[in-house]
Amino acid sequence: MANVVVVGAQWGDEGKGKIVDWMSERADVICRFQGGHNAGHTLVIDGKVYKLHALPSGVVRGGKLSVIGNGVVLDPWSLLAEIETVTAQGVDISPETLMIAENTSLILPFHGELDRAREEAASKGTKIGTTGRGIGPCYEDKVGRRAIRVADLADDATLEARVDRALQHHDPLRKGLGVEPIDRDALIAQLKEIAPKILKFAGPVWKALNEKRKTGKRILFEGAQGALLDVDFGTYPFVTSSNVIAGQAATGVGVGPGAIDYVLGIVKAYTTRVGEGPFPTELFDGDGQRLGERGHEFGTTTGRKRRCGWFDACLLRQTCATSGVNGIALTKLDVLDGFETLKICVGYELDGKRLDYLPTAADEQARCTPIYEELPGWSESTEGARSWADLPANAIKYVKRVEELIECPVALLSTSPERDDTILVTDPFAD
Repeated sequence: MANVVVVGAQWGDEGKGKIVDWMSERADVICRFQGGHNAGHTLVIDGKVYKLHALPSGVVRGGKLSVIGNGVVLDPWSLLAEIETVTAQGVDISPETLMIAENTSLILPFHGELDRAREEAASKGTKIGTTGRGIGPCYEDKVGRRAIRVADLADDATLEARVDRALQHHDPLRKGLGVEPIDRDALIAQLKEIAPKILKFAGPVWKALNEKRKTGKRILFEGAQGALLDVDFGTYPFVTSSNVIAGQAATGVGVGPGAIDYVLGIVKAYTTRVGEGPFPTELFDGDGQRLGERGHEFGTTTGRKRRCGWFDACLLRQTCATSGVNGIALTKLDVLDGFETLKICVGYELDGKRLDYLPTAADEQARCTPIYEELPGWSESTEGARSWADLPANAIKYVKRVEELIECPVALLSTSPERDDTILVTDPFAD
């Protein structure tokens, strides 16, 4: 049976929630493999809206196992609040439907405090645009071997020793930023109080998934953010703190790379970005405002307004390569309805030279100007289209030109937030 990785191929907010939900109906297991609760997925099912942050999108589907892998950093209090919210919406979440990797690192209150203090102290031009939720500092602790992990909650002596090690590092940092020391006893009390609520979901995810594979179960690997926010291959330093590209799916849950059969990249029919950092095709005119208004471009998690621009085929070709994308799901095509002319970025000009990729150096990224190709738009509506026959001729031409420029086929086409408004071209789960 095929196992599929779903990754955002731009700067996040590409519509992964709907696509993962659409595909999860045919999967047996749905896994989150990186990121934290700074991610946000909005699902619309039978008119009911679900907003998920840490929980895998598959939780809204009965009879599935949802997994939070070790590549995720987890805020336990935020997770429990999210479980309470979706449970009130009629979703059943139990140890039979949700499993958290025992070796998952925990985001603690002092991580968010450090995150926000650093951002506030940063001078203009050096701010990263973090959500302030502690994701970055938690990943730092993980790499620095001082993180508190889910398994540590099971033993009081181990937990206290782990907290002491973390405070040896964090209290001096806080002092330098003018922040009060961490209240050790209060933190330990908070962790002991929440421990049984989290531990009931904990288990060896790597073992469970490998057993599922042996019995032929279909696994869907769900990424957060987008490949252009990858800590290695994104627009560094304006990136997230984890690897986002598809290769992380294997290490983020504990399976071998051979477990991945197909990589689906989620892509908007235009481009958006939240926060700071380079954005070659960003629009500051009426077209940019129109894209934002029609696309309802506000972050699910933060509510922040997204920056909008024309489709960047040059960047997408790059992310398809780094993630090994086999096919893309093109979303929000309907947002382009009514534009007389559409533009696609086919390369960049940098200091008089033409480039077919975005350079690594931040100063060069900032100086790149887009080279555009123009295509005719369409006046007809594509909203709700469920077959190629429902699309205007110019919309089809636009999609086909995107495929040519990014050197990757369109596997799915989404024409509204509703899960059934989807055109299936190639089945990623096909054996």
